[in-house]
Amino acid sequence: MSFGETKVYFDGSHYIAIPHTTKPTRKRPKSIEEKITVVQDQDSTPEQNSDVLSLVENNIQNLPYESESIKKEQKPVKITKTLTKKEFFDELYTKYINLPKLQRKQSIINDMISYFPNLDVCKIYVEQNFERKQRNIICRRVRMTRKANLANFNYFCTFTYDNKLHTESTFKKKLRTCFRHLCERKNWRYMGVWERAPKTNRLHFHGLFNIKNIEFLKLLECKDYDTKAHKMQISVQSDYFNSRFGRSDFKYINANEQRLGNALAYLMKYIEKTGEKIVYSKGLPQYFISDILDNDIICPIGQEDKKLLLFDDFMCLDEGCLMGKVSPEVIKQMRKTN
Repeated sequence: MSFGETKVYFDGSHYIAIPHTTKPTRKRPKSIEEKITVVQDQDSTPEQNSDVLSLVENNIQNLPYESESIKKEQKPVKITKTLTKKEFFDELYTKYINLPKLQRKQSIINDMISYFPNLDVCKIYVEQNFERKQRNIICRRVRMTRKANLANFNYFCTFTYDNKLHTESTFKKKLRTCFRHLCERKNWRYMGVWERAPKTNRLHFHGLFNIKNIEFLKLLECKDYDTKAHKMQISVQSDYFNSRFGRSDFKYINANEQRLGNALAYLMKYIEKTGEKIVYSKGLPQYFISDILDNDIICPIGQEDKKLLLFDDFMCLDEGCLMGKVSPEVIKQMRKTN
């Protein structure tokens, strides 16, 4: 046995092991950032706007008076904030997220230039933080892919709320609660992202799910109109979720097809373009722990050959005990880690 206690992950094509190292680590001191005072216009958030729209749709009576009073309430108010330059940059980055990269960078520089001694220092600071954002996106993408490839997801689902049942805030809160209960009671696992429709700004949730038992969901084939494709379609919906939230769509993922890769690419689009964060359930590890035998290693790979490319039928060992050839059943028995 050449390598013990390695972290093994699946990249979609091959199993790759990261050998255990004993390199000592030390706690790096965090630099204390200087706080600045920022004066901004306080605009209503998309969530508040959505709740107001829901209120208007559910109370159509006396609409002119209601809409006029709402407009008065929506007038921007000057507010003063005390925050660090990094926090201010993150706010501006989210504010200009829909602009092309060069325009976004220039807009942030224009808003932050007054807090730096000159333009060159401001440009360097903004460039460094753009690089930080890019590194973070890469790390999140890698983490999401490794978790998904070990989770055995079998459904890609979309959930949209009905104004008669929820406002945006209650929909988000109760759907998360529902998922948490299903994970605890039914052993579900999921990852997903919140998205807003480009035209209506309506919030909905896209997610990959590992669903153990599906009988109680009462899945039904429904024929309806696809507004994007402008044609009739047959969708699989759940009466369990429809009655509680509004509309649901379930698409089965076959392990032999490319749907998992397509679904991951769809979710990645939102963490890269809109800055949305991936929502994970508990119990989604990136790696499983296994000892690796010499004859199961194809070759070293990666930077400085720090990783090991493994054969597709390598043997899994837990603290010297042979567990069997790698398979979903054997991986379930192995220790997990992030």
